[in-house]
Amino acid sequence: MNIQEIIEERKKWMGWKNIKPLREALAKLDDVEAQVELGDVVKVTGAFDNDAIYEYAKQLMPWRKGPFKVGETYIDSEWRSYVKYNLLRPHFNLEGKRVADIGCNNGYYMFRMLEDAPQLLVGFDPSPLFKTQFDFINKFVKSEIRYELLGVEHLPLYEEKFDTIFCLGVLYHRSDPVAMLKQLYKGLDKEGEVILDTFYIEGESEMALCPESSYSKIPNIYFVPTIPALKNWCLRAGFTQFEVLETMVTDATEQRKTEWIEGQSLEEFLDPEDSSKTVEGYPAPARVYVRLTKEKK
Repeated sequence: MNIQEIIEERKKWMGWKNIKPLREALAKLDDVEAQVELGDVVKVTGAFDNDAIYEYAKQLMPWRKGPFKVGETYIDSEWRSYVKYNLLRPHFNLEGKRVADIGCNNGYYMFRMLEDAPQLLVGFDPSPLFKTQFDFINKFVKSEIRYELLGVEHLPLYEEKFDTIFCLGVLYHRSDPVAMLKQLYKGLDKEGEVILDTFYIEGESEMALCPESSYSKIPNIYFVPTIPALKNWCLRAGFTQFEVLETMVTDATEQRKTEWIEGQSLEEFLDPEDSSKTVEGYPAPARVYVRLTKEKK
């Protein structure tokens, strides 16, 4: 597998018939000199044509991660991503480090990470729409963040090795979680850390829930482990340390339907009679946040 050939081939994705008009419209937006505020809301202020900004941002729906504010346009994303970011913030320092964000979506977390002044910041996500959202925001932020239309499977072949890798909300989408953890391990330099979050179920046994067809109405959820099972997966992948940072139940404070998405959100994913269960009858979504450490051999 030639990673450079894959990168070049995927650049063509930006010419897909549903993406090309968005790219052309982005190019036509005025290149405004903006002031940037990297808080819970990633804000850019300047002499914008606010009607044009609003209309263009609406074309880029659905907005999953955020929120953002561009001029007068407040993009109230489905996820209040600052809830997760602020939960994790005390547990890392990225100053001078080479950092990757796997499944970076529109780059919200990477924009927030800029305050740490990392040496390198690379996002991996194979979505032309999410990259276009990123490019829209970055048109005004003007960061040097690198966005690759690649997945975690390309990480071991990538030209850079990383000191810190974030992988938030990806593992449960993989039918072979240990293989994915090995890919994360190989993406690190001779030593480093992975900040990981995934769904989990309560229990002391080393076991995992295997949904029949969907979990919380999400079809591509394959395994929801107990924390001991997750630890074993990570040790099998080669990591030497497994540290639980936080656990948290997902609720409407963090995820909910807004005018900036299409379709349903958390409220429709839970049992209307018992919010402790999904509509399928499984335990409601809860997340565990862990630090995985790779040490020099």
